[in-house]
Amino acid sequence: MTASVPAASSAGVAPAAAPAVPAKALGVFALAMINVAAVLSLRNYPSMAEYGWSSIGWYVIGTVTFLIPVSLVGAELATGWPKGGGIYAWVREAFGEHVGFIAVFCEWSNNLVWFPTVLSFVATTFFYAFNPDLASDNALLFVVMMAVFWGTTLIAALGEKVSSAFGSVGVMAGSIIPAILIIGLGILYVGTGKEIVLPPFTPTAIVPTIELSTLPFVATVVLLFAGMEMAGFHALEVRDPQTDFPKAMLISAAIIFVLTVAGTLAISIVVPTSELSLAAGLMQAFDAFLVAFGLDWLVKPLALLVALGGVALLASWLIGPALGLGVVANEGSMPPTFAHTNRRGAPTGVLVIQAILGTVISTAFLFIPSVSSAYWLLSALTVTLLCIAYVAMFASVIRLRYTQPDVHRAFRIPGGIVGVWIIGGVGLFACAFTFIVSLLPPTGENVGIAEYAVFMLLGTAVLALPPVLFIRFRRASWTSQAGRSGPSGS
Repeated sequence: MTASVPAASSAGVAPAAAPAVPAKALGVFALAMINVAAVLSLRNYPSMAEYGWSSIGWYVIGTVTFLIPVSLVGAELATGWPKGGGIYAWVREAFGEHVGFIAVFCEWSNNLVWFPTVLSFVATTFFYAFNPDLASDNALLFVVMMAVFWGTTLIAALGEKVSSAFGSVGVMAGSIIPAILIIGLGILYVGTGKEIVLPPFTPTAIVPTIELSTLPFVATVVLLFAGMEMAGFHALEVRDPQTDFPKAMLISAAIIFVLTVAGTLAISIVVPTSELSLAAGLMQAFDAFLVAFGLDWLVKPLALLVALGGVALLASWLIGPALGLGVVANEGSMPPTFAHTNRRGAPTGVLVIQAILGTVISTAFLFIPSVSSAYWLLSALTVTLLCIAYVAMFASVIRLRYTQPDVHRAFRIPGGIVGVWIIGGVGLFACAFTFIVSLLPPTGENVGIAEYAVFMLLGTAVLALPPVLFIRFRRASWTSQAGRSGPSGS
């Protein structure tokens, strides 16, 4: 490895000692499951199912403009710079500590506004196993959301080996198995000649309608596959990163695309768009399928499995960016509280802080009358923050081909420098375009374009720019204290 990490001393502070990490324990399967857990979200199926056959076209757009580029870029960066911190380490190599800090902070802070959306999905699905009407009680919804949130935080604090094992089991039992099941039920449903609500297929039906009213939806589609780089945060725990990362990227990308497209269509054939619930649409489809085949007794246990899949999704995003931010803090760019780790190497300082902040933001579900309104508003902010992080990531792979061309990468984007510009350029354009259209209000919302855009920009700035303040007011004592914030620090 000939790459050199820009030292924190470039900002007048000497680098701190690296935090203690557990023994390497992750192989190809574990890495692939980390990505699948972070990306394969059954909760997205209902929102895409509303578009019927054209959802295929939307998925192709997302795959070509984002899934393929982020998979290839993630594989090259992870195998060239298999260091703790994931996107922070990669962007820092290309553009320095400050830009790397902003990139990983955006990926972390987007979680703060995203956590409540996945928690509401988990809670709503959990209620489906008992009484779906309970989901209309915002107070009860909040209690279950918090129980799941803090429970998952506790699992993350047990260390990467435990959290990775939980994620692998959770994604298999709660995402992959239910996805395969709903696809199988859909095939059986059609094969037995039962009535379907999806219009007959035509080649033109898969072509999405792209117009002003659907532009905000483009933002959802492009970043539907966000998280494919999540395994990069675990680079230090991989047995053989030079060969395992590319294999894991290929396996996880194939699993995600096939299950996502087929699962979405399965919902479309049985649940009318007018009756589809964004939060409970998946269980609506399962309910319809299982009742049709006299297996309605499976609805409740299946709801619990799907809820488990949502928890696995949460766990993957909860620990990954926290590890990256912990690396930043350990170098003295943040107060030492953020650098605290326990004896298992878990970034407990960041985990506790994000749990507290996530709890505060989740109170939106107590005060905003419509859960859907809160859900959409928070989801929109996650998109703009992720765009910033991914723009930095795509730009980094291009720059590093020029500044560090001799660094060994077990996987290189094909086509030499032209190939890197094509893949990185497509990703850059997709993210920049997505950021712009995210400033447009969704159809049906009674709000002006200018007012909505100002709100989105202000919200994004508040959640993206704290690194500027941390760097501006950084203290020398943060570095010395961070170096001692290992296992004994918490």
